[in-house]
Amino acid sequence: NRLSLSPLSNLLSHTRFLCTLRSKARAYDYHSIVVFRLSSTTGDESGSFDSNSDSISVDSMQLYAMESTCPHLGADMGHADIEDTDVGLVAVCPWHRYDFDLKTGHSETGLRACTFEIQIRDGGGPPNGRVVWVEAPGDGDWDVVELRPVSEDFVDPPNISRLLLDDGDSAKPPEELDQPPPTTLLEWAVLILNTSQPQLKVDRTRQAVAAFRTGQLKSVGRNKPLVRPPPNIPPRDQLNVVQPGKVAKRGKAGSVKSRIAILHALANIEQWAIDLAWDMIARFGKEKVDGEPLPHQFFLDWTKVAEDESKHFSLLRKRLEELGSYYGSHTVHAGLWESAQQTSHSLSSRLCIIHLVHEARGLDVNPATIAKFRNAGDLDSVKVLEIIHHDEITHVTAGHRWFSYLCEKNGLDPVATFRQEVRNHFSGALKGPFNEEDRRKAGMTPDFYEDLRGELGQPTQMNDQT
Repeated sequence: NRLSLSPLSNLLSHTRFLCTLRSKARAYDYHSIVVFRLSSTTGDESGSFDSNSDSISVDSMQLYAMESTCPHLGADMGHADIEDTDVGLVAVCPWHRYDFDLKTGHSETGLRACTFEIQIRDGGGPPNGRVVWVEAPGDGDWDVVELRPVSEDFVDPPNISRLLLDDGDSAKPPEELDQPPPTTLLEWAVLILNTSQPQLKVDRTRQAVAAFRTGQLKSVGRNKPLVRPPPNIPPRDQLNVVQPGKVAKRGKAGSVKSRIAILHALANIEQWAIDLAWDMIARFGKEKVDGEPLPHQFFLDWTKVAEDESKHFSLLRKRLEELGSYYGSHTVHAGLWESAQQTSHSLSSRLCIIHLVHEARGLDVNPATIAKFRNAGDLDSVKVLEIIHHDEITHVTAGHRWFSYLCEKNGLDPVATFRQEVRNHFSGALKGPFNEEDRRKAGMTPDFYEDLRGELGQPTQMNDQT
């Protein structure tokens, strides 16, 4: 059983891709694999060769697919070292240096990683060209819900933001902390949540995620008491925080002033989103589901979300400066964090309200925002907003993945449970029009959200039959 993964031409920009699959029959069943493209004898590493060439084969492309986590302790194999040994090409786990044959998954340690056969098939000619097919991880049909390069692009800190840094300890980069860096992921999460300076929050996020992926940070910290709990409200430097209704009108992107206001508001959302990802880890990382601790993949997913949100913030801030402004030039609000406070008691509620309501709403409104910037001729901002939108689909996917996991473990119906969570912890109707295509990619079918209204804050009405 094989599924169409991607046009071959889409796999030429990078040498490693993370692919997330979801079972069509079992919404809770997700599987992640890594596709390695080591080299090509028909072209160069820039991907300039003809993907329609009849001579292309899997061997010449050196394409391999392997499960995304090490079977030992769950290290991220997307960051594995590839070595050419006497027995063939192996992927070496970044944590404990366990080696796994890229073709068979065999390891000299006695463990075995799952590998998946790849084929290159004729896609019917241009514009499709050749298509990469991969062996399915299990029975039934699967959807490809995510295919992204492993590498991530951050922009350098803008000059104005550096000038705005305080002279005190809060401006020190991570390597100059007055105390040793945290030794567990949960401790890093609390540190970042308490980091008030936005650039330092981004820097620390990047350092923590890199350390966790590459094995420098080996412990989540489930069994170690936290020195301090996550803050009720993450502190903010250099910002004038007001009530949501007090934020100035942003306009419709027809002027530079309006576009700056919109980008500033989005940057504020992204900074809160960094904190939301780390709060997910800090607040719920020690929970057990059906008596079992949360899987390692849970932490890989949410550190990836934190890294994405940091990337988005840095891209938006750079664009603000290119337009002659800077982050902190406008008032902001903390409305998104209010929902985090209202769901701090429950992992299920947090996943539903933050990721399957608020972030899913972003999927609805982003295309219209992008269209406004495109109509204004601001194509540089369009590029930034398109990157953010693509990533946000995967964030809603992460929310759906772990909400479905909770429901499966607890024997609950996901749709009915989601709708009840919204009624209990959200105020007002879920507004359309809905971006059904992108919502469906993330696992949110219309039965989740259509004709749904939150009842938070409304007086309880007695049932006439009681």
